[in-house]
Amino acid sequence: MNCELAKQGRKGCKNQLCKLTLSNNNRLITSMHLSRPENYFSIYQSGCNFECKKCHSWYFTQIPNGVWYSPYDILKKCKDYDKKVTLKEQRSKATAYHAHDTCICCGLCLIGKRSKYCPNKLNKNQIILSLQGYGPARNIVGFTGGDLTCKSEFYCKCAELIKENTDLWVLIETNGFGLTPKNLILLKNSEVDSFWLDIKAYDDKVHKWLTGYQNEPILELPEKILEMDFVLEVLSLYIPNLVEEDQIYKIANLIAEVDENIPFTILAFFPEYEMLDYRSPTLEEMIKSFKLAKSTGLKNIRLGNTGIFAKTNKDFKILEEEVGIGKF
Repeated sequence: MNCELAKQGRKGCKNQLCKLTLSNNNRLITSMHLSRPENYFSIYQSGCNFECKKCHSWYFTQIPNGVWYSPYDILKKCKDYDKKVTLKEQRSKATAYHAHDTCICCGLCLIGKRSKYCPNKLNKNQIILSLQGYGPARNIVGFTGGDLTCKSEFYCKCAELIKENTDLWVLIETNGFGLTPKNLILLKNSEVDSFWLDIKAYDDKVHKWLTGYQNEPILELPEKILEMDFVLEVLSLYIPNLVEEDQIYKIANLIAEVDENIPFTILAFFPEYEMLDYRSPTLEEMIKSFKLAKSTGLKNIRLGNTGIFAKTNKDFKILEEEVGIGKF
C-alpha cells in the first residue's frame, strides 16, 4: 500500500498502521456506541497516522484492535442508531461542543430533579442510558479514535451511504494531518458535515515532539475548512510545561482571525501512555487559559475534563464566578 500523503506531496506517516487497520476499504473498528458527553453515535477506529505520546486511546490507536467493518456494515449500525435519536440538531450544531447546550449528562431529571448547571432544554423522555451514562441521542455520527483521513476513500463511502439512508449529520474527529486539499474536496463531495479539529500545539517543535510530525499544514486548516462550508470546532489540550497559556492563546488567536464564532474547547490533560510523569493543570491555570483565549475575541469557549482540575464545591464556585455557568 503506497502512502496517500506521500503521493500528495506531504511527508507520509512513519508507523504505516493504515496497512494493518484499513484494507480494501474496510476499517478495523474497536467499538461503536452512544458516547457521553458528546451525546452522539461514536465509531472508535483502530490505527492512527499520529504517534501521540499523550494518547489516552493508545491501546487501540497504536495497536491494531477491533473487528473489521465495511462502509455497509457501518451504515447498518447507523440506521439502527437513527431510530433511537431523541434530539434533532441543526447542521450548524453538528459538534461535540454544542452537546453541552442541552444536557450535562447527570440524569437527575429522571428522578424529578435538576442540577443548577442543567440547561433545562430537554424533557426526561429525551434522556436515555448508554454505556457511558445518561443523556440524549443526537442526530450525529462521529468517527473518532484513530485518524486515517489520509485514506479518504473509506470516509467518503461511509458518508455517502449515511447521508443517503439516514437523517444523521456526519462528523469526523481529526488531528488534521490527512486533510490535504484533495482529501477535503473528496470529503466535501461526499457530504461530510463537520470536523472536530484537535490542534495539539502551536509551537512546531512541541507539536513534533508530541506527535512525531510538523504542524504547519494543520494550522492552515481552520480557514480552509470554513471556506468549504464545513462546520468546524477546535480543541486543544492544556499540558503543563508543554502546551500552556501562551500556546493556548496563540491557537485561540489563530481561530479568532478566521471566525470569532468557531467553538473552542480547552481540555485538561491527564497523565497517560508515554507521559505518565507529566502533571495535570490546576484550576488557576485553566481559568487563566480561558481568559486569555477569550481576550482574542472568540465567542464560544469551554473548559473540558472539568473533574481533573475542579475537585470541590469551592472549585466549582470559583469556576462559576471566573468563567461562568455553561462554560465548563
